[in-house]
Amino acid sequence: MKVNELLPIGSVIYLREADRPLMIFGVKQSNLDTGEEYDYIGVLYPEGSMGRESQFLFQHKDIERVVFRGYEDDARLEFIKKLEAFYEQ
Repeated sequence: MKVNELLPIGSVIYLREADRPLMIFGVKQSNLDTGEEYDYIGVLYPEGSMGRESQFLFQHKDIERVVFRGYEDDARLEFIKKLEAFYEQ
């Protein structure tokens, strides 16, 4: 997926076949155990983070539905530009 297609943090989504929504709180995260990179890390909504065991790594392609798109401003646009430059290297 293209970096500029990443949803902003604060977005609330449903994964395929999920009963509960997740809120995205990070993008381009790595699994500390395997080193595998994921597009997002999220927590159950509305509870939020309840420790490492309640955090879920997932890919953009696994999102079935976006319920709410998170906040976007100039700072986020600058972050996305820097992220794009990093992945172009």
